[in-house]
Amino acid sequence: QVQLVESGGGLVQAGGSLRLSCAASGRSASSAALGWFRQAPGKEREFVASISWSGDGSDYTDSVKGRFTISRDNAKNSVFLQMNSLKPEDTAVYYCAASSLAVVITKKEFYEYWGQGTQVTVSS
Repeated sequence: QVQLVESGGGLVQAGGSLRLSCAASGRSASSAALGWFRQAPGKEREFVASISWSGDGSDYTDSVKGRFTISRDNAKNSVFLQMNSLKPEDTAVYYCAASSLAVVITKKEFYEYWGQGTQVTVSS
């Protein structure tokens, strides 16, 4: 079992930055691949970024490449999403997710554990 709690969301102007954090707890937290997904109103939940258990591998959806950076601190069982140059289309609820598969995973079907989500709103 893995429990996930996100924090760091909020309201920011376009071009601004936010840093999301996700604290993981549970027996398998340190060996899990971790990812960030987002869901805008009326849309499906979509992949944003993923990082392997070791932190050596990561992947991003094309729309955030060069703007967002995923990182993790296994000593603190935490994963972070640094979001720069934010755009109004980044507005969504952002979810942290964990997978017992330790490699980078982009498909939400392979994540067993989810946080409650944190709202990110980018104003134009």
